Amino acid sequence: MTPSDYEYLRKLLKDSSGLDLSADKQYLIESRLLPLSRKTGLSGISELVQKMKGGSASLISQVVEAMTTNETFFFRDKVPFDHFRDSIMPEILQARASRKSIRIWCAAGSTGQEPYSLAMCLKEMSAALSGWRVEIVATDLSQEVLEKSKAGIYSQFEVQRGLPIQMLVKYFKQTGELWQLNADIRAMVQHRQLNLLHDFSQLGVFDVIFCRNVLIYFDQDTKINIFNRLARATESDGFLVLGAAETVVGLTDVFKPFPDRRGLYRPNGARATPAKLPAAGAVAPKVAAMAGL
Repeated sequence: MTPSDYEYLRKLLKDSSGLDLSADKQYLIESRLLPLSRKTGLSGISELVQKMKGGSASLISQVVEAMTTNETFFFRDKVPFDHFRDSIMPEILQARASRKSIRIWCAAGSTGQEPYSLAMCLKEMSAALSGWRVEIVATDLSQEVLEKSKAGIYSQFEVQRGLPIQMLVKYFKQTGELWQLNADIRAMVQHRQLNLLHDFSQLGVFDVIFCRNVLIYFDQDTKINIFNRLARATESDGFLVLGAAETVVGLTDVFKPFPDRRGLYRPNGARATPAKLPAAGAVAPKVAAMAGL
């Protein structure tokens, strides 16, 4: 891969997905794109770049997906799900008692482990949520990972990572060496393809937003822009959950940390002023009706 190839890929990824690679990340591109080059019958990354420059939209899409697909697993990092059960849901149950509905957005849903972890948490609370309308919206830039999430089928390795054995037995059915989530859990999650760089106002406003382990890859201006728009997508008494290595501190005051709860934030008063968006592109369609428990 030549320096000009690398610069072309850096700019492409920054413009299309927000992924901001430093000058020393050639190894990351090579590890992700050399297999794609072989799969598409090309000799290497330089030929891949030439095809992309020639206007191959399909190849560009495959490159973006290969570079932005990140690791995930059930109940990843555990702490955010403890916050969800012990801090978020008790407040939501009290604050939404009159309307009996809750909307949750997983803004980087990937192959589904995060939204389905939340769905299983809510299922465990089904007695307290009797008669409530529950909606979990999972979005991701990659249509490929969303299709895997919709199917809800995971390998033995995937279900062994973070998933308590009692939940595996309770909410999955085994078929050969694979495990599929029960239909009632899958029905709790809606899937939408979405680029966080673009307008997401059509998704509406949420009580809880999980946006974990994605903003860490963006530059500071992009993070600020997204945080400002996330604030307008969060109910005034709602919650934002970030990854362990992510924070709003020092970037924006539209969210404030929740006391003694790492990674948990609340809107800070008035909504942020509208932020200038990148060139639009396809926007996710309106959210469908809420799925009941």
